[in-house]
Amino acid sequence: MRALIQHTNRGPADLTLATDVPRPVPGPGEYLVRVGAAGVNFADVMQTYGTYRGGPTAPYPAGFEAAGEIVGAGPGIGQPLPSGTHVIGVGRGAFAQYMTMPAAEVLPVPDAWTDAEALGMVLNWATALAALTTLGGLASGETVVIHAAAGGVGQAAVRMARHYGARVIATASPAKHATVSALGADHVLDRSDPELAARIRALAPDGVDLVLESNGRTTFDTSLSVAKPFVGRVVVFGAASGDARLTTHDLIFTHHAQLKGLHIGTLAQRAPALYADLLTELNSLIKQGVYPPGTPELHPLADGAEVLRRLEEGGTRGKLALDPHRQE
Repeated sequence: MRALIQHTNRGPADLTLATDVPRPVPGPGEYLVRVGAAGVNFADVMQTYGTYRGGPTAPYPAGFEAAGEIVGAGPGIGQPLPSGTHVIGVGRGAFAQYMTMPAAEVLPVPDAWTDAEALGMVLNWATALAALTTLGGLASGETVVIHAAAGGVGQAAVRMARHYGARVIATASPAKHATVSALGADHVLDRSDPELAARIRALAPDGVDLVLESNGRTTFDTSLSVAKPFVGRVVVFGAASGDARLTTHDLIFTHHAQLKGLHIGTLAQRAPALYADLLTELNSLIKQGVYPPGTPELHPLADGAEVLRRLEEGGTRGKLALDPHRQE
């Protein structure tokens, strides 16, 4: 089969297309899925440098998020979905024509949606919802700051925050402000403005109730400083600009927000009841039209390295995806 192979830990430039990769065999509790569309995420960029915790060692078939058709199943699946069912899930080697997925973690693609339209359900939208509600405790009338609001998680978060009645202060690069405003953000600020914290405080003099932090080093101090003392929450689920540093001294004497970390895969594994409630709410949002079919920017598999490079440089907006069966 055709697949993208990451050969080193030197970044996306060493991600290349191979055409003779053996098709994977599903193990116990796994489905074999013919990939219809594979999602591209910043975690994929981190993996190309070997900095994503728990990521595979190079060389390896890249990618981990995909939607596609079940074409086989390994042993040990209690009530397997029938072959031909289209599902969305995660697993290693998603940037390929076929991959395996843990059966316990897949979700059916919503009726009348394509595989590409479903991308983001188990990662972007689930992460945004968990950050806003499960961990963030967002209530109607509260103010939320959403960093990287033009990205996959950010756009989902803006939509949902508005649905839940929150006031949204979003940050993004200036070229992406119109995109974020169209989603319903009340205010859109330049994420690289050196006076970003002051501009947020001018909009919320008493502090904000919740911050969704995914940038890392470049906005971390701002996020902590603009949250309301003691009752404000900062949910951290990414570090696109690098790791931030925080000491116990900082927490005691300087930053008094409630700080919470989120990795959606860990939430699913270690708090399955919370994750099940989250999926129930996601299905409700789909039925209400709050969560519409996605419109990812779809590229041929051979363009994977360039797509990851653009994502790394901040030159993208919205969801990015690869089509492993498109060869031009």
